[in-house]
Amino acid sequence: MAKGAHGSRQAAWEFFGAELKRRREEAGFTQVELGARVFVSGGYIGQFEQAIRKPQLDVAQRIDTVLQTEGFFERMWRKLIDDKRYADYFAEVVELERMATKICQFAPSVIPGLLQTARYAQAITLAANPFVTDEHVNERVSARLERSHILKDATRPEYWAILHENVLRVPVGGPPAMAEQLEHIATLARERKVLLAVVPRSHGACASMAAMLQLMEFDDAPPTVYTETSFSGDLLDDPAVVKRAQRAYDLLRGAALSPEVSLAMVESAAEDFRRCTSTT
Repeated sequence: MAKGAHGSRQAAWEFFGAELKRRREEAGFTQVELGARVFVSGGYIGQFEQAIRKPQLDVAQRIDTVLQTEGFFERMWRKLIDDKRYADYFAEVVELERMATKICQFAPSVIPGLLQTARYAQAITLAANPFVTDEHVNERVSARLERSHILKDATRPEYWAILHENVLRVPVGGPPAMAEQLEHIATLARERKVLLAVVPRSHGACASMAAMLQLMEFDDAPPTVYTETSFSGDLLDDPAVVKRAQRAYDLLRGAALSPEVSLAMVESAAEDFRRCTSTT
């Protein structure tokens, strides 16, 4: 995404926040009072007004109901969340990642987007879309890298990433790109920005092998699970489904190597790809 486009989107969220503050004050509510009526904290209302956090759709809808704004905040939310750089089923996930206090992911076949480098993201994009323009590829890669900024923030979420060993062995983008990608993951793990674990191939079958699994927790909202296959994704918050997903993730953690051994495996795989590069 071009820098100007990102700036205009942020400015629009700032307008959303300014309007929320103006209409809240006109209605005579404090942040705490409005928060209580829409089931979030007063602190969250303040962060919405400052464009630090973005509300979920149901919160925007409840704000409209309480402030009697005739759908203004829902319409604006839908316009702002309509980011064409992402698949329709994924745009809301991106916003939820920015609000999450904890993210737990399992990747059975591809490095998670939050961990991807530019060259890896480019190779994945081209593999799925071999006839698209360079502009399309650059937009997708830019969007992928923009997501990872949450790991650099002071308020970054607690982030767990479980990778199947297969993810480390497929040379996406070629050996040099793969070595760079694995070194990037190792750096994030050493900097304690991600708690990394690898499920070894020797373990055999494991839970949720067929789909990517992502669990997200929030301060003032129930946990949510997102699952994705090649052509679709599902964002689910049914408590029974979330509980099953959490159990599946617990089983994956039980099958995975320790963070220390996992990091050593990632570093070893990176060295293998570097050797491939030096001998070609």
